[in-house]
Amino acid sequence: MNVLVTGSAGHLGEALMRVLRESGHTPIGVDLKPSAFTDDVGSIVDRTFVHRCVSRADAVIHAATLHKPHVATHARQAFVDTNITGTLNLLEEAAECGVRAFVYTSTTSVFGHAARPPASAPAAWITEDVVPEPRNIYGITKLTAERLCKLVHRTRDLPSIVLRTSRFFPEADDDKATREAYDDVNAKVNEILYRRADIEDVAAAHVLALERAPAIGFARYIVSATTPFTHDDLPELQANAPAVVRRRVPRYEAVYESLGWSMFPRIDRVYVNDRARTELGWTPKYDFARVIELVASGAPAQSALAQSVGSKGYHEQIFTNGPYPVDTEST
Repeated sequence: MNVLVTGSAGHLGEALMRVLRESGHTPIGVDLKPSAFTDDVGSIVDRTFVHRCVSRADAVIHAATLHKPHVATHARQAFVDTNITGTLNLLEEAAECGVRAFVYTSTTSVFGHAARPPASAPAAWITEDVVPEPRNIYGITKLTAERLCKLVHRTRDLPSIVLRTSRFFPEADDDKATREAYDDVNAKVNEILYRRADIEDVAAAHVLALERAPAIGFARYIVSATTPFTHDDLPELQANAPAVVRRRVPRYEAVYESLGWSMFPRIDRVYVNDRARTELGWTPKYDFARVIELVASGAPAQSALAQSVGSKGYHEQIFTNGPYPVDTEST
């Protein structure tokens, strides 16, 4: 199957290009930037360019986007142009050309305020049924693009799957306090418990969504590592996360001690992937227990695919106060 992949020069885009090739598909990479995985250089805001690309495809995976790291460096109109207009261009051309499936890479950032309960409340249990409350222009435009996917499915019968992915970037955390308090790998392994996924698992979910879209029609799924927590753990996660982790994954404490690592004192939300595992047949490989065993053996905490893709960055320039500037509307 010829699969158009937007954002092919980025983290997920490159991973998808690699995985699709290995799966026997023929991916067609599209990006603003030339790369070893980009076949056509151009903008998804350009409808003529989009038509030319989509007309050669049997399916589309739309991973191109302006991200949260761009909120402080790009105008809101740029987010509207890329994340909304670009997505609409792709959807309408996909419907016109009769592609068999459209997979849209969204983000758990759409949940925004809903994933940030007061410290005195239990941690938030985030499923697809939680009503999104975006905190910034990034979340707003991604949520709007999701709704466009549903609209075009309903009006043009285009099979569309939305994947709300949690963190998978390899760059340092944007939060200064986190960077100063934790080793970078330590922080990312902590996040696997509740808000992160390995890019190999994220790419696998996209391929499954591509295959299942015609039968499903339209659906949204959270794509995050399988958490060891249960709903009963939520009150204690906000008060004493290490105690909960010790109870759920006892092995972690000795491994962390040997590495000089520490667990976050509190965890405020848990992204739940049950629906993606049940309906897509997705079986993510990298959860907290497996990653603990990897680092205990001296192996990297991430998949070989994640290591091959490496770090891409979000900006050409280097910032003095972190990997990217944080706009006040994102804090």
